[in-house]
Amino acid sequence: MSARGMLSVVGTAVGGLIGWSDEPAPTADPGSLREHFAALRTHVGPADEDLTTAVRQFQSHVGLEADGVAGPRTVHLLTRYAKEAREIRRFEQAA
Repeated sequence: MSARGMLSVVGTAVGGLIGWSDEPAPTADPGSLREHFAALRTHVGPADEDLTTAVRQFQSHVGLEADGVAGPRTVHLLTRYAKEAREIRRFEQAA
């Protein structure tokens, strides 16, 4: 099995442990993280350090260890909060 395949298997297993459903496991690529922060109306500058700072601040806000690394728990929570923010905005626009 390739390294990428192994990471996919491990990611799926970890996702099951922390409560991901049948939805695809969220990714930690910088583009996805920036989209999630945008959904939360959090400006993230273009530099890698800006993204690390945003991750660290998010982790601190939600009670995780603020290490600036977008690990499975961080990405899961960021994805969930971004999804909820998008849904709230849809409700606001419909009203």
